[in-house]
Amino acid sequence: MPRHGRRARSQLPAYLDRTLLDTFLRRALEADIGVGDVTSLATVDAESEATGQFIARAAGTIAGLHVAERVFTLMDAGSCIDWRVRDGEGIAAGDPLGMVRGCTRAILQCERLALNLLQRMSGIATATRALVQAAHPVRVRDTRKTAPGLSFLDKWAVKLGGGENHRLGLYDRFLIKDNHIAAASGVAAAIRRAGAYRDRHKPGMRIEVEVHTLEELEEALAAGGFDELLLDNMVYQSADGVVDTTLLEAALARVGHRYVTEASGNITLQSAPFIAATGVDYISCGALTHSVQALDIALELAPASAYEH
Repeated sequence: MPRHGRRARSQLPAYLDRTLLDTFLRRALEADIGVGDVTSLATVDAESEATGQFIARAAGTIAGLHVAERVFTLMDAGSCIDWRVRDGEGIAAGDPLGMVRGCTRAILQCERLALNLLQRMSGIATATRALVQAAHPVRVRDTRKTAPGLSFLDKWAVKLGGGENHRLGLYDRFLIKDNHIAAASGVAAAIRRAGAYRDRHKPGMRIEVEVHTLEELEEALAAGGFDELLLDNMVYQSADGVVDTTLLEAALARVGHRYVTEASGNITLQSAPFIAATGVDYISCGALTHSVQALDIALELAPASAYEH
């Protein structure tokens, strides 16, 4: 079987290099296999080869092909991967996604990890694509509400679904939130202290301020010295689906176009079009990565000879 795995190799994002990815995957494989896959050792001949076909069981946006392929090649360098789709493409239920051929034991040892990551990333990408379409033309951002240890894959999946990554961690952007404001004894004090720290240690790094009320917004505007405003929980959606953006609209009218604005809280596929209509610059949604519904993908195994012509 010819190898066409390069079709799926979307470029790694800037925050993820091969060393980091391989280290993560090796540790995950070691944790799963432990001292040995006893079932495969007992039931499968060491010399046996097989072919597995990836099948989509649900429609969505595929993401994580690059990661899944790397799982197999780390275990068995001789594995052959032939993908029929690319990361970020839409897929339908029943679509064949690709095939892996190699040592049967190796495929069985990799199957669960590869599928877990592929299903999770595809679920995130699918949810992101739906929100991006609902919020158009406003851009969609992720948050730090990711699974510990998986943040770089969760955020990559958001990008593959058409969204944008916000800050990657606590180190690459100032985001003054409610607890920082409480600890600093006020919005203005928190902004002032963040600005002084930036001037000394992080020149050019952006400062974003989270506000929840018009009163907090006025205090931030009076203080100045920041770059973006996170307008949190200024949208309300009633049980019968009515979306009220009155508070968000008032906040945006007060801001004008002086600062980049981001809306968060109560972001759903139903509310997104109404929020987008207010003219906010970004919509951010933690549910993309903290409430993942994995996309159903299966790997069906057959002897290698079954696919030979």
